[in-house]
Amino acid sequence: MKHAHLITAALMTAAGMAAVAPSGAQAADGVSVFATGFNNPRGLKFGPDGYLYVAEAGLGGTRSTIGQCPQVPAPPGPYSGGRTARISKVAPNGQRTTVADRLPSAGTGSGGNNNDEGVADVAFIGDELYALIAGGGCSHGNPDFPAGVIRVNRHDGTWRLVADLSAFLAAHPVAHPNPPDFEPDGTLFSMIAVHHKLYAIEPNQGRLLEINPEDGNVRQLLDFSASEGHIVPTAVVFDGVFRVGNLNTFPVAPGSAKILDVTKRGRIVDEMPGLTAITGLALDHDDRLFVLELSTAPGAPTPGSGKIVMARDTGEIEEILTGLTFPAGNMAFGPDGALYVSNFSNLGTPGGGQILRVEGRVLEDQDNVAN
Repeated sequence: MKHAHLITAALMTAAGMAAVAPSGAQAADGVSVFATGFNNPRGLKFGPDGYLYVAEAGLGGTRSTIGQCPQVPAPPGPYSGGRTARISKVAPNGQRTTVADRLPSAGTGSGGNNNDEGVADVAFIGDELYALIAGGGCSHGNPDFPAGVIRVNRHDGTWRLVADLSAFLAAHPVAHPNPPDFEPDGTLFSMIAVHHKLYAIEPNQGRLLEINPEDGNVRQLLDFSASEGHIVPTAVVFDGVFRVGNLNTFPVAPGSAKILDVTKRGRIVDEMPGLTAITGLALDHDDRLFVLELSTAPGAPTPGSGKIVMARDTGEIEEILTGLTFPAGNMAFGPDGALYVSNFSNLGTPGGGQILRVEGRVLEDQDNVAN
């Protein structure tokens, strides 16, 4: 079974969503479309300037590296690459501007704009902005730009590579790779900053990585494949331990995903089962854990079946918001107490992605529908 390369095979279905206006996803009372015009938005973070920073996977490209290096197996591979990914920021009034562009993006299919990987997430250490680049690497059609972490100058859009994760993944194989579903350059997906270091999740091979942005040193904190198999970890937050959610393989089996608690020494100490196809996490000021689920209908990922739920320490799972269409990437709480989430996160349509704003009062209620 494929893990759908995060959103991938699932989002072949997204082609059928092209006729649906993304603004139609605005929700019940207390949920609204905060900003539009994104090219496959993923992870979100608020910056020290109060703006919301958005990682965009981009629209893929047409550059092929077949014959130059090992390729991603079909389906969904092989990939083709381009420089269509970017980082945006959104003002409190919802206006989007570009922070950095022409970053590597990779996709499959005709024109190379399906199943896109590009900028997967962003994180701040003080005033410094870092971005996790998933679309880089030869197997993604971008041999001149590895998968890795870059430091971005927020004022002029220039950047510098601080960690080459393509090289690290190649030099440090996991215990139990899954050959039919293996990406040589990984499928980096989420990143957080903790105590002046960065921590990134690589789902395809199953890793939690620690990156020192000062010297570029990379350390593997945990190889999930060694103890958990091919569970496809995707999302991470930190509240004294790393809380890691997984997508699992497709077809979707409701309740088959979980949250794993991982210590800073890389030991799994607890788990919370009963979740479905996790693609994002967020902690509020009370350390309540909110979980983004890509698709919750059994079988093939289904438009309009994405959800936000709250996972309580008791193991109880409370439904917060339903009706999302292929939402993906870590969510972010704003200074206003609202929760922000990427929706329509993998469409071939340029500008088809959106950011939803979920008011704090909605997070206290149940039975909210976003359609």
